[in-house]
Amino acid sequence: MIKPRMQGFPLRPFPPEPFPGPGPFPGPGPHPVPWRPGQPGPGPGRPEPARPAQNPAMAPARIWFDPRGWPESLYERLLDRRIVMAHGNLDGDAATRLCAQLLTLDAEGIAPIRLEMQNLGAELSAALSVMGVLDVVRGPVTACAGGRIEGPALGILAACQHRQAYPNALFVLSEPQVSFDGTVTALASREEQARVMLDELFGRIAEVTGREAGQVRADARRERLLSVPEAIEYGLVEGHASARGLPGLPGLAPPARPAREGDDGGGDGGPGTSDEQPGGDGHRDGQRG
Repeated sequence: MIKPRMQGFPLRPFPPEPFPGPGPFPGPGPHPVPWRPGQPGPGPGRPEPARPAQNPAMAPARIWFDPRGWPESLYERLLDRRIVMAHGNLDGDAATRLCAQLLTLDAEGIAPIRLEMQNLGAELSAALSVMGVLDVVRGPVTACAGGRIEGPALGILAACQHRQAYPNALFVLSEPQVSFDGTVTALASREEQARVMLDELFGRIAEVTGREAGQVRADARRERLLSVPEAIEYGLVEGHASARGLPGLPGLAPPARPAREGDDGGGDGGPGTSDEQPGGDGHRDGQRG
């Protein structure tokens, strides 16, 4: 219940908000409240009641629309730099799109291609499709693995010429899950097809790791987990991903290596600072003053 004020006149509502555009409330400002006899007029003696501050939570929200379609434009910019993204579950449709991107880059030239594999899992048939395309791509393909790479997706990793891993990568060597429906004859035929595809998958992983296919199959049965150092030791990846080893990143300097006493800097196969050069005096200069 609203009680009247002590001065003897009832409460007045706040003046209406100004209406900026044309409509039933013309004018730039609010309507003035008519003065009533017996009430003090507006002025210093009787200021207008202050309006409460607007709650920020009740302010109208603005929704910004991007007419350019940033996901598509982002992938186009990556393709311009010969970088292909593969993430999530690679089924038949996703494998078709991935193969189309790889074949498009192959048709444009033989420059290196960078395949980004982020949290990737794959169906067996889809992985073998991508592996077949990677076998015929003319340019070298460098796979950069990050997140969880498991199952047949390791076959895609093994089909690349170069394999790098981000520090957060985790590799799960496991058997794929397949299911069949149909008659007894059809089930036997599909089982034989699955066995052939598994032999191709484990044979490719065994080829790049330098291990026996039986050992790879046994590791897959027990779902062996490999961290980045363990994957390097296993032979699944070549090393850690760095700016020096990633194609498509021009202008990035290689990470600085701290100087050590007696280090001649010739570990990459080229001449180091201490190697004898034509016309040199043959003295070592590994220690600098």
